[in-house]
Amino acid sequence: MTATPPFRIMLTMRIHPGREAEFERTWLNIGDVVTSHPANLGQWLVRSEEESSTYYIVSDWADEAQFREFERSERHLKHRQALHPLRASGSMVTGSVLTHLVGAAAPVPAVG
Repeated sequence: MTATPPFRIMLTMRIHPGREAEFERTWLNIGDVVTSHPANLGQWLVRSEEESSTYYIVSDWADEAQFREFERSERHLKHRQALHPLRASGSMVTGSVLTHLVGAAAPVPAVG
């Protein structure tokens, strides 16, 4: 049986200048709204090195259907409402992870 590849969400968020630290704190404080969902595989917050007010948020999901269910949920609406005042603009792209190549410097998982 072949496992379903993770469904990946990639957001670009531009934050109002001067509110970057507030955005980072808020994102971290409410992050469990996403990661506590049973279909969420994890999420990452990345700050652009080129544009200090630009962030990339990546989250992986068990499949698209469960992500879309979360996207329409009341808990997601509250999550978005907390971040919306900090956001100047944003965009989202989605896709299915086709493969993952592990790099030489990646930690070896503990067996046990």
